[in-house]
Amino acid sequence: MSDWLEHSVQVEVDVPIELAWSLWSDLEQMPRWMKWIDSVKVQEDNPDLSRWKLATGGWTFSWQSRIVKIVPQQIIQWESVDGLPNRGAIRFYDRGNSSIVKLSVSYAIPGIIGKLMDNLFLGRVVESTIQADLERFKQYALLQAKT
Repeated sequence: MSDWLEHSVQVEVDVPIELAWSLWSDLEQMPRWMKWIDSVKVQEDNPDLSRWKLATGGWTFSWQSRIVKIVPQQIIQWESVDGLPNRGAIRFYDRGNSSIVKLSVSYAIPGIIGKLMDNLFLGRVVESTIQADLERFKQYALLQAKT
């Protein structure tokens, strides 16, 4: 039996929501700002499905994700359909000339081992990593706004 652990972080980006949305909705570009994501490949015959590869510290994980909800300039929600069990959402909040981008990620870890690992270090590592990812996204988006 697995427990689901969830982490949420957010950042304010000084770009219009249209730009923030267009960058995130191009899933194959995510490795540009997401440190652990090695690659994302959207299936040509079904754009709701994508193959993800995560690589960190000599470990490699792969999974297929399905977009379960998409509301333009508001939310992209996903869940894995095989491989590494995960789900989450990226939410966008329009602030006029800026945007709030909020990333929530959940992943399954077996029972008591997961709770122990999360309490000891895993949760802090995951949260600090995805917060750093959002900071990299912020810098990337600002560069894109200038071009």
